[in-house]
Amino acid sequence: MIHGLTGIAAAVRELPPESTQQAVGYPSLFLLVALGALVPVVPTGAIVSSAAVVAFHQESPLALLLVFLVAAFAALLGDTALYWLGQRGVRSHNGSRWLAALRGRVTPDRLAHAQERLDTHQVQVLVLSRLVPAGRIPVMLACLLSEMPLRRFVRGDLAACLAWAATYQLIGILGGSLFPEPWQGVVAAVALTVLISAAPALWRRVRGGPKAGEVSGHEHP
Repeated sequence: MIHGLTGIAAAVRELPPESTQQAVGYPSLFLLVALGALVPVVPTGAIVSSAAVVAFHQESPLALLLVFLVAAFAALLGDTALYWLGQRGVRSHNGSRWLAALRGRVTPDRLAHAQERLDTHQVQVLVLSRLVPAGRIPVMLACLLSEMPLRRFVRGDLAACLAWAATYQLIGILGGSLFPEPWQGVVAAVALTVLISAAPALWRRVRGGPKAGEVSGHEHP
């Protein structure tokens, strides 16, 4: 056992830096994105963009593809888990803390607007909800209240997660291409994702802010 652990440690020390980064980075990316989908306070968009910057500066031709696939799959898995937990709350007479948490993040007006759009454009609304900051939770709650089957939600959410991962990866590629050092590209990508995340709230404030009695919610993209 001791010899085996020693051999693993020696093998890790002998790995080139890029391989070590990949061995640690992809599992970390998966866990952070999946957690961010379940607990909408983790800035998953910034995480994907940062990972794309690092992958852009690596020599492996598959690095960017792996970032895209890992991010999309983790987002889909997290969304699916959150939707399943929400369904349990809808079906239960007593509800659930997951459903209550989703309701607490959505104003009545935003929920009504999401339900109206969902009635006419289901897949398109799911895709846009992933791309628009703070748009995912209202649409997911609308899907839950309309009792959309889990299988249908996953089919629509798959396209949404692919589009989301591609969008934030492109932001990372842009940051990586503008600066010679990876850390510079990461700073630029994070700054851009934070700006995108804050834009809707700033726009609502410019237009006069939320009406009295509304409960504001915020979600990182």
